[in-house]
Amino acid sequence: MRNLAIVANCGKERAADVLRRVAVKSGGLGLRLFTDPATAALLGDGRMTVAANLFDEVDAVMALGGDGTLLRVVRELDGRDVPVIGVNLGGLGFLTSVSEEESDAALESLAAGRVTYAVHAIAECRAEREGATPGSYRALNDVVVTCGTTARVVTLEVAVDGDHVSSYVCDGLIVATPAGSTGHSLSAGGPILVPETGAFVISLICPHTLSSRPLVVSDRSVIAITAQECVRPLLLSVDGQVGQPLQQGDRVIVRRSERSVRLIHLPGYTYFGVLRQKLHWRGSSAR
Repeated sequence: MRNLAIVANCGKERAADVLRRVAVKSGGLGLRLFTDPATAALLGDGRMTVAANLFDEVDAVMALGGDGTLLRVVRELDGRDVPVIGVNLGGLGFLTSVSEEESDAALESLAAGRVTYAVHAIAECRAEREGATPGSYRALNDVVVTCGTTARVVTLEVAVDGDHVSSYVCDGLIVATPAGSTGHSLSAGGPILVPETGAFVISLICPHTLSSRPLVVSDRSVIAITAQECVRPLLLSVDGQVGQPLQQGDRVIVRRSERSVRLIHLPGYTYFGVLRQKLHWRGSSAR
């Protein structure tokens, strides 16, 4: 790899310092850096090239920030086959597997080609209203339909491949990919799926029945969510970053995209190692 895009969360306190460190190290390794205007302004010394078509000119993308920054980069890639590596500048960081202290080692590995790739499924969703499609999105983590700020419950009908599953009275519903299974879905009681699992998780938010449980379906299925009853507009949220209001009768269709994304990991990375670290798994104490 010789051409590397850098996209930073400029609001992070440590972003400017880490960006300078990355720029200096990259120069010594012969890596050419490209970036967006905001990240270039944060560094402010001309060591990075601002590119109008940023992702068309690079071999990989480094996201400096947290999982939200990586999610934004993946969305802006819009299906391009450019691998992404995330450097975590704080927070939990399930997807940004490289710590700030490992940024030099990450650049050395990129320059030498000593990296591994994890292929992650992308979910496509579209909102339909009386035959029209007012919005379409791509999600690495999850598609969420909620009642927003109102305390009133909603009724959501779910169908899988045209087969009616149930109508749920709840505060909302989450369709998560394996990458997103450790996010909102996990908080709502859903299972953790390893990245290679060919499945979606459908998790309910505060269902009004104890019999409702998370549902795992094949990611080759088409999931349809219909807003049956709602007093106020619902909210469709994709990866927690983009979305739109929904009205009663609207449908949200979720299916797996034909295009996935490749996340870059350093030598020694293991998925279960991340889970042990981030979730503080310790197991049972010996007796």
